[in-house]
Amino acid sequence: MEDAKRIRSGGPAVAVRGHDIDTDRIIPARFLRSVVFEGLGAAAFEDDRKQAAAAGTVHPFDDPRFRNARILLVNRNFGCGSSREHAPQAIMRRGRGIQAIVGESFAEIFAGNCLALGIPCVTADAAAVGELMARCEADPGLEMYVDLDTMRVTAGDASFPISMPEAARHQLLDGTWDTTGELLSARDDIARTAAALPYFSGWQPAS
Repeated sequence: MEDAKRIRSGGPAVAVRGHDIDTDRIIPARFLRSVVFEGLGAAAFEDDRKQAAAAGTVHPFDDPRFRNARILLVNRNFGCGSSREHAPQAIMRRGRGIQAIVGESFAEIFAGNCLALGIPCVTADAAAVGELMARCEADPGLEMYVDLDTMRVTAGDASFPISMPEAARHQLLDGTWDTTGELLSARDDIARTAAALPYFSGWQPAS
């Protein structure tokens, strides 16, 4: 599972400011009819983007300066509201693909849905997030790095401590966040266990 390990993520960042941004804003409910996730990236924050355009402003996800972003910066309680897994799926598929999210705090279910996709949701204090956002907006090409080994986020000459639940961190570092991959890699063991279960063999003793 070496290729599933998520030790260090990096690239330019994009900041979406605001507290309590819920999953309906991340991906509006009308897109939940999709049974596949391909193409959802284009719909991320669609209503917010339309509202910004109508007000004569540009949403960060429409700003060409941030089209290459790999790191998403957010504020407090990001991903609250309904538990729709389409929200992290849309974020993951936006542009070049968001690889990690840094915020003040996250809704628990949203963070869990991100973990299931191998996307770290790490937290930093409000001052650190504010500094990262300011640096990102002043220099859209600035590379930021989220390191789950050292538990630091760096942006140029600035570096800040980050945190996340230890169990989730170990899953990302070990590559065991990919539960489907884990099952497939253990198919022989699963077959042996199933063969030994009496209700799979008509309650006959195993040969």
